[in-house]
Amino acid sequence: MSLMLLDAASMYFRAYFGVPQSMTAPDGTPVNAIRGFLDMTARLVSSRKPTHLVACLDEDWRPAFRVAAIPSYKEHRLAPGSKVAEETPDTLAPQVPILLDVLAAMGIACVGSAGFEADDVIGTLATAATGPVEVVTGDRDLFQLVRADPPIRILYIARSVAKLEVLGPREVAAKYDIPGTAYADYAALRGDPSDGLPGVPGVGDKTAAALITAFGSLDRLLASLDATAATRTLSGVSPSVRAKLRAARDYLDVAPTVVQVRRDVPTRRRLRTELPSESRDPAGLVKLCDRWGLDSSVGRLLQACQSVRQASDQV
Repeated sequence: MSLMLLDAASMYFRAYFGVPQSMTAPDGTPVNAIRGFLDMTARLVSSRKPTHLVACLDEDWRPAFRVAAIPSYKEHRLAPGSKVAEETPDTLAPQVPILLDVLAAMGIACVGSAGFEADDVIGTLATAATGPVEVVTGDRDLFQLVRADPPIRILYIARSVAKLEVLGPREVAAKYDIPGTAYADYAALRGDPSDGLPGVPGVGDKTAAALITAFGSLDRLLASLDATAATRTLSGVSPSVRAKLRAARDYLDVAPTVVQVRRDVPTRRRLRTELPSESRDPAGLVKLCDRWGLDSSVGRLLQACQSVRQASDQV
């Protein structure tokens, strides 16, 4: 069994901005995000050949437990005048439920978990898997999930599916000069403006990497910092960096709650994740394709799933 997990929101946002809005349904409604998502997924299934596939959803894109820890978390993405809704292009938001209806009719599993982000669903499913896992995303947060055995790899599509990067522990280590499974600790120190994560003021990429490499983890760095509080010294750390870490101690105490992907969220126990050999709701799928002009994209994805499924069944 090989499992592919799709960071659905990451993919449909990228599809929306990467495919022209001139791609419309028969009535002129934009369907660029839907068609882009389906075509991206078809290409990934054909090239990576997973036996199982799940589209993972944001049931809560800004969970309360993360906001309680760091109020600035994703605050800059709030829609004007809203305290809960994410700012989303007017012509993208209506496409999301249509996309989910199409995936359901095709027989592709979609799953979220109330109060959690797709990242947490992905973390839970990936960690529990007993075979190889590939996670498709354009966000770096999920780099923390990489694992050697059984392998968890990230298919990083920030530059497009055609130019995806395949990242495991070795590649993450080479990319950031850190231990390959220490990305979350590195991100907590460095911060991430795209998520409203402040990081330690004055600690950039190189210093964060050097600290995590020297101490192995954020927990060990903080334990060493506490152990040397009376002497005000910390082996191998300059006085200025030491002062910055101590000044940011309150932040560092709560940052892991925000940065670390949860791996224990509740999900449906009986989740049909096998690639579909045929559509689950043929009549419903035909109606959706006719209504929204999705025949070609749906056909490509179904064909990709069927081809990989047939090849797998013959092994």
